Amino acid sequence: MKKIELLAPAGDLERLKIAVLYGADAVYLGGKQFSLRSRASNFGLKEIAEGVAFAKEHGAHVHVTVNMLPHEEDLHGLKEYLIELERIGVTAIIAASPGIMMCAKKWAPKLEVHVSTQHSSTNSSAANYWQEKGMDRVVLGREVTLEEIKASAAHTQVPLEVFIHGGMCISYSGRCVLSNNMTGRDANRGGCAQSCRWKYRLYEGDRALHDEQDLFSMSSKDLMAAKYIPDLITAGIASLKIEGRMKTALYVATVARTYRKAIDDYQKDPELYKKNMPWYLEQISNCTYRQFTTGFFFGKPDETTQIYDSNTYVKEYTYLGIIGEVRDGLCRIEQRNKFSVGEIIEIMKPNGENVEAKVERILNEEGEEQESAPHSKQVLYVALDQKADKYDILRRAEKDA
Repeated sequence: MKKIELLAPAGDLERLKIAVLYGADAVYLGGKQFSLRSRASNFGLKEIAEGVAFAKEHGAHVHVTVNMLPHEEDLHGLKEYLIELERIGVTAIIAASPGIMMCAKKWAPKLEVHVSTQHSSTNSSAANYWQEKGMDRVVLGREVTLEEIKASAAHTQVPLEVFIHGGMCISYSGRCVLSNNMTGRDANRGGCAQSCRWKYRLYEGDRALHDEQDLFSMSSKDLMAAKYIPDLITAGIASLKIEGRMKTALYVATVARTYRKAIDDYQKDPELYKKNMPWYLEQISNCTYRQFTTGFFFGKPDETTQIYDSNTYVKEYTYLGIIGEVRDGLCRIEQRNKFSVGEIIEIMKPNGENVEAKVERILNEEGEEQESAPHSKQVLYVALDQKADKYDILRRAEKDA
């Protein structure tokens, strides 16, 4: 069975490493220039080089988003940037602008060019067009059904990439002008204010059409396609993509680890995949999400795929930190949320294990004992009653989830 790529998001170097260690074959990230996620902790060239080196050590690839739709003034420095990405060893860029695509082919020919979902490629004819133009992969628009994905794959030779998990844009292939109109921040040039996820009231003239507490939202539930991995593998899709460059390391680790196991289980034995489906679904729920939908997989989404209340996130686990090193029985972490001595937390491991552990001690950098860890991003040394290793993630189950 042909190997299929699992492509995970990386909002910073920490999350890049976690994505690779927790099962991604490739990661995609944004640089500080030419990317659509300007609010993500984007990478400078030095960080991209470090990420490429780490990924290569673990047999993974790095794709860089160069997916803004540039105006004339945005093109300054593009040539030098593309040449440097090629020199660093980046595998591919993801681009939406035909101009950027052709510039990459001219100035950095060793870079693969992947046509972004922003370009709304929704059929095999579009994919074949891009192949004729020399592009190396096409990311299908999210507005296609599962049957259309299969048909497109059957009628093109260019590798196709499909989103399988994460946030869904309310606008067609993400080409939105709401943010620009309402805030002056251009979503297509990297400044999306996510206006669709604001809280709104609906009026007819001056008359409110519903209770003021009942806020209207244009936000979609999150895509989750764990049940359709076999369809995508047998269709010959080249890459399965997870959305979420602005999500936490816990999200990246949880989702990458789960889909990695689902893919591997199916390719080993389809019956094993079916047997383990409850585990996949349980694990995916262990990170923050917006309820789930199948997106456009079975036709145009209806009202049940939208979020209408103000409490849009489900949170079953709290992210505490990643273990940077273990020395003399103490785990070094940079704390992300409060926890205390005596608490029962969980060690999340790349191999799929989740181990309950008791927090026995917390020490600060000066070696002083602390009863709790209330300060965000404080470097701490934690003693647990169970074995933990570098790059394990510490998390806590929320009782009310």
